[in-house]
Amino acid sequence: MSTHAFTETEERQELRKQVAKLAATYGRDYFVEKARSGGKTTDLWMAIAKNGYLGINIPEEYGGGGGGIGDIAAVCEELSAQGCPLLLMVVSPAICGTIIARYGTEEQKQKWLPGLCDGTGTMAFAITEPDAGTNTHNITTTARRDGDGWVLNGRKIWISGIDEADNVLVVARTEDARTGKLKPCLFVVPTDAEGFEANAIPMEIVSPENQFQVFMDDVRLPADALVGDEDGGLVQLFAGLNPERIMAAAFSLGLARYALRQATAYAKEREVFGQPIGAHQAIAHPLAQSHIEIEMARLMNQKAAALLDAGEEMAAGEAANMAKYAAAEAACDVVDRAVQTHGGNGASQEYGMAGLLVATRVGRIAPVSREMILNFVSMHSLGLPKSY
Repeated sequence: MSTHAFTETEERQELRKQVAKLAATYGRDYFVEKARSGGKTTDLWMAIAKNGYLGINIPEEYGGGGGGIGDIAAVCEELSAQGCPLLLMVVSPAICGTIIARYGTEEQKQKWLPGLCDGTGTMAFAITEPDAGTNTHNITTTARRDGDGWVLNGRKIWISGIDEADNVLVVARTEDARTGKLKPCLFVVPTDAEGFEANAIPMEIVSPENQFQVFMDDVRLPADALVGDEDGGLVQLFAGLNPERIMAAAFSLGLARYALRQATAYAKEREVFGQPIGAHQAIAHPLAQSHIEIEMARLMNQKAAALLDAGEEMAAGEAANMAKYAAAEAACDVVDRAVQTHGGNGASQEYGMAGLLVATRVGRIAPVSREMILNFVSMHSLGLPKSY
């Protein structure tokens, strides 16, 4: 029997190797130094772009690599595994790139996609709102027609990297002329537009990438700011959500692998009672358990990416949710075990384990909470009644 379904192609494995090699020249110390000094990882971002990895999932005619979501997820995971988790990888090429490549007009693709690929036109994504949270149907940011263009009003929260993005893809709602109902639509909004304001949210995460609350007060946009069909609604929006879950899983998996590698190295060299602590099952077994959990989640994420790249949307949705859930759990567990393995050093800045506690814990909340994933699986996989 062919084993190709369980192993990645040689090209994908080579891609991982090359990205890991590049990321290792920067490494965790570089990432933490930028985070603690208020700096940015722009030079790493541009190096990824220059090597063709940033837009690897975007069609070649727009400057991309013509690959699939599995390729960009591999890039994201390998960066994380070297201690350089770049959150905007999830947002700019994967969510925004996928939506624009699939639903944008030819002009919009020519306008936005090359910048996503070469790193000069990074794009953020804004869906979450203070009063809507997980409930996308409660979004109150509205877009109304004004002559040829649009006027946007509303607010968003937990929007990543506004300070590093030229534009943000905003989920707003327009009024259906026939029914008067509000329906979701996507708009590209320049971050320097008049009436657009973003305030950074103070965070406990050690990351150079900031989170923002965004206010839009009569932001005027041209007609071509609308991406896709005005009547496309949720289908267009959800086109970006499966990639988002797969990328979030890759992000968690990379951090999990990084923590496991650090903990294992420490357990081999740290000696107490005349032998390395890794010789004791109380240390060895939890790390072995984490290795198993990480590999299982990686396999599920590979499956999700393969299904999505094959156009199997529903099956990909189920697998992507499961992969994101499993990866976040594996990451939280391994970081907890890594801190324990390091003993007192686990709380020190020098060893950098404690900072990962918050970074991985967020994976259980964002971009979709584990409770909502369990709702999805209860309903779609098990056929149980809808609970919300």
